[in-house]
Amino acid sequence: MTLVDTSRHVPTDAPLIAPLVERWSPRAYDPTAELSEESLRTLLEAARWAPSANNVQPWRFIVARRGSEAFTAVHDALMGFNQAWADSAAALVVNVAETVDEAGTPRPWAKYDLGQAVAYMSLQAQHDGLHTHQMGGFDAARLAEAFGLRAGLDVVSVTAIGKVGDASALPEPLREREVAPRSRKPLDEIVIAAA
Repeated sequence: MTLVDTSRHVPTDAPLIAPLVERWSPRAYDPTAELSEESLRTLLEAARWAPSANNVQPWRFIVARRGSEAFTAVHDALMGFNQAWADSAAALVVNVAETVDEAGTPRPWAKYDLGQAVAYMSLQAQHDGLHTHQMGGFDAARLAEAFGLRAGLDVVSVTAIGKVGDASALPEPLREREVAPRSRKPLDEIVIAAA
C-alpha cells in the first residue's frame, strides 16, 4: 500500500491551531477505509456542541456509510463531477437546517448555525486524522424526497468524510485540482473595517 502524504500545510499570517492549519478538502479518499461507530459518534458530538441562536440547535444530519442504501441515495443525488470522486468516501453526511419549526415559526439563523455545526464536525474530523469535503452540487429536492424530509427542513450541503487516498486515482482535471497549491485571499481583502 502506498503511503499518502495528507499534509497540505501553508504559511499563515498568524499562528493557528493545528486542525485549522492542516485542514483541506480532498477529493481522493481511500476506498477501503471505514468510519467506525465511535468515530462517527465523536464527529456528531462535536457538531452537537456548536453554538446556535437561542440554543435551538436547528441542525439535522443524514449519515450514510459507504455500502449502504442511504449512501447510494445520497451519491445518486450528487451532481456533476462530485459523483466521480465521492463514492470513495467512507461516509456522506447530508447537512440539513430546520429553517421553519414544526409550529411554523421561521428560524432565520438556522443555516448560519448549521454552518457552525458542520465546521465543528470538520475540525474534529481533522483532529482525528480524517478529512472532509463540503459539497454544494446536489439535487436537494431528490434528497428531501429520498429521506422524507418535511417542509422547513432544508438540505444545505453534503459532507464527504474519510481517509485521504491516492490523488493519481482521480480523473483529470480533478487530479490536477487535488495537488494544486492551496491559497486564500489576503486579510486586507476580506476585512472591511478594523478599528
